[in-house]
Amino acid sequence: MESPRIATVAADTSDPKAGLRAVASLRVLADTLELRQVEAALRSGMSWQEIADALGVTRQAAHKKHSKRIDPAISTPRRNR
Repeated sequence: MESPRIATVAADTSDPKAGLRAVASLRVLADTLELRQVEAALRSGMSWQEIADALGVTRQAAHKKHSKRIDPAISTPRRNR
């Protein structure tokens, strides 16, 4: 099913079972896209703080969610102490 169709099904409350499955599919899609964007941001030299600011979360939350999932070939910035 295509993303626009999934969003339509997710928004339709007439069939909750299908709607919930669509919401779960959108969650997987959003998580996949977020990881791709985090990897792109790291490759472009953005810091974890900049990534977190863009996502509207704390630096710690962004790092905890993504640091173990990113491509190991990406060099990640170290926090200045």
